[in-house]
Amino acid sequence: MSEGAITIGEAARRTGVSAKMIRWYEGTGLLPPATRSESGYRHYDEADLHTLRFVRRARDLGFSVEAIADLLALWRDRARPSAGVKAIAEEQIADLRRRITELEGMARTLERLAESCCGDDRPECPILDDLATEDRPPAPRRQASPLAALGPRSAHRRDKRGR
Repeated sequence: MSEGAITIGEAARRTGVSAKMIRWYEGTGLLPPATRSESGYRHYDEADLHTLRFVRRARDLGFSVEAIADLLALWRDRARPSAGVKAIAEEQIADLRRRITELEGMARTLERLAESCCGDDRPECPILDDLATEDRPPAPRRQASPLAALGPRSAHRRDKRGR
């Protein structure tokens, strides 16, 4: 092992990235292939650790692997204009805001469904009814399903509970 080179386990410990993810990042090209010992063990240097920390932080901020690859290329290009970096960040902000809106919609839907469920010993459950409803078109991926199918059934169940 060359001076300063560390094993994958030590790289994982120092960066907070699991050994499995380090191998995966290597396979996807986010991390250059590690140098290998004569016995085939991966060895990493400080530059690799710095890249792993960069990737981990970008993943913590929700960037896709493709966006991280673009950010890494920009990071490595010292002559880059910052406009490209800002554009990627603004696209991520917009995506996060869309996802927040979708998640809030899902939470509202589940809150309404949970409120309409008696939660007692009876088998009737509007939550399961909604999940099993086939007579409406599927909601677009990552969007809350409409509650239109619950309409009067929901009100009827609330009346039975005395609300």
